[in-house]
Amino acid sequence: MVADKLFYKTLLKNMFSDPFQIKFWDGTVENYGEGEAKFKIIFNEPIPKGDIINDPSMALGEGYMTNKVDIEGSVQDVIESLYNNKESFLKNGAKYEKLLKKIKSTIKTSKENIQFHYDIGNDFYKLWLDDTMTYSCGYFKNDTDSLTDAQKNKVEHILKKLNLKEGQSLLDIGCGWGELIITAAKKYKVKALGVTLSSEQFERVKERIKEEGLTDLVDVKLSDYRELKNLTFDRVVSVGMIEHVGKENLQEYFQTVNKLLSKNGLSLVHSITGINDGGTNTWIDKYIFPGGYVPAVKELVNYISEQDFELIDVESLRRHYGRTLENWARNFEKALPEVRKSKDETFIRMWRLYLNACAASFNCVNISIHQILFGKGVNNDLPWTRDYMYR
Repeated sequence: MVADKLFYKTLLKNMFSDPFQIKFWDGTVENYGEGEAKFKIIFNEPIPKGDIINDPSMALGEGYMTNKVDIEGSVQDVIESLYNNKESFLKNGAKYEKLLKKIKSTIKTSKENIQFHYDIGNDFYKLWLDDTMTYSCGYFKNDTDSLTDAQKNKVEHILKKLNLKEGQSLLDIGCGWGELIITAAKKYKVKALGVTLSSEQFERVKERIKEEGLTDLVDVKLSDYRELKNLTFDRVVSVGMIEHVGKENLQEYFQTVNKLLSKNGLSLVHSITGINDGGTNTWIDKYIFPGGYVPAVKELVNYISEQDFELIDVESLRRHYGRTLENWARNFEKALPEVRKSKDETFIRMWRLYLNACAASFNCVNISIHQILFGKGVNNDLPWTRDYMYR
């Protein structure tokens, strides 16, 4: 135990950019940094040294989930303090490290991976998402925007970028609970199709289409986008979906979009992105998004170029996703009495860590998010400037 404490003291000494306290399993407390501690990390029991050295994300993530490690203060503050200290031993280990899959994901495994995350209950997501049930980065045009405002802003921002015209066709790959396709049909009178691999999302989107009286304009399929045959669309969009396809499937994604996109059509991909390299995180891969991969911006641009698409516009929404996640984390904490009716404490701590860690990652530029607009063939119908995206 003495040796373990010495290891922890050495490891933690220069880990964070803010003053902090450590409380060990024997009750002793150590103070680090100058000034009042911003947070306290509590080790209720030691985590094997080898586990931390070999995979800090997994060791500390599981330690927090099972209450071997606890935090007094803000979980987000702890992780931001870690990321803000560029000399920290865990800086590289706790971020999105490379974990490249050698086995190409099949349609079957893709369905299983999506259902693992999204089919844990619409009622659960309803507790902490906004009124539109949108589970992706919002777009905060004003400091006073609510989360619902931001999600509606985001959908409208994407639809404006696509320069939709009445009568056009739109495909939404990974349509979630249907906000984008329903808004596109109502506002722009386009014929919209959404595809999802989540049976819970599929059932709710079908209900929404009927509720909105849009059965003549909107449809949804419980299907992988690669299963769509003999169909083309004027516009193809995916929001927060390409992160699920896996590194080995990125080229296939853009090849498939090329087949699905009509001549002179436009496509937009909205994706979390790595700063320099793509990768994933072992803890996230096991507990949150199995089979996922966050591509680097340069990877996405390269695959877009390979298909001879015209790269039209690239926009970062990094700060917007940080704020979105902070809203989700607050909503999640407020909803805990209801969450506890169906989920245990390990699940709750897992989701708390996930939401707060992601907020910290975006705020500290550990990862980013981009919207990339590209076209197939020659499209000279777009306005000459970007003003049309912001009217």
